[in-house]
Amino acid sequence: MRLRLTPRNASFFDLLAESASHLVRGAALLAELLGADKEDRKAIATKLREAEHDADEATHTIMRNLNQTFVTPFDRDDIYGLASRLDDCMDAMEEAGDLVVLYELGVLPELIIKQVDVLQRCAELTADAMPRLRSMKNLTEYWVEINRLENEGDRTYRRLVAELFNDGLEPIQAMKLKDVVDTLEAAADSFERVANTVETIALKES
Repeated sequence: MRLRLTPRNASFFDLLAESASHLVRGAALLAELLGADKEDRKAIATKLREAEHDADEATHTIMRNLNQTFVTPFDRDDIYGLASRLDDCMDAMEEAGDLVVLYELGVLPELIIKQVDVLQRCAELTADAMPRLRSMKNLTEYWVEINRLENEGDRTYRRLVAELFNDGLEPIQAMKLKDVVDTLEAAADSFERVANTVETIALKES
């Protein structure tokens, strides 16, 4: 049994779990926004912006604690990187919802909903994995499944881009939709970066 002579601040585990919980809320609001009628989307976008603000606050709290804590439960650069990457996931989801409203888009391609389904599943898996950082156990399935989902998202993204330019849409409309599709793809990439960071941390701490 390995003894630790210096007490460590366990609150980082709770803060990272809280940060990840905001992603579940954000992904659910994004799905609601994309499935709503055009006139109802602005109100949902406001809720999504509030979720993004709450996620920012959680990230700032982690950063403040890092600056005030001498001994951290694992490498402080890894905590910083993980917190930043969790924040990137929320930023991309909020941006996608905002673009849908700002571009005044109407009916969206069906595959966009599939993109968001992937993001919702990624958010749920990430929120479920964060508390397990405390023990560093049973995390392998998490990053393997996130990688699989990200690959699924890549395939959906390529099909969507092909459809946008093959379906005879007006060029400006196609460009607006591609902005949204690109941002959703960036969100999926962000979730994969979170999983990669968790894998690196787990390997270091094992």
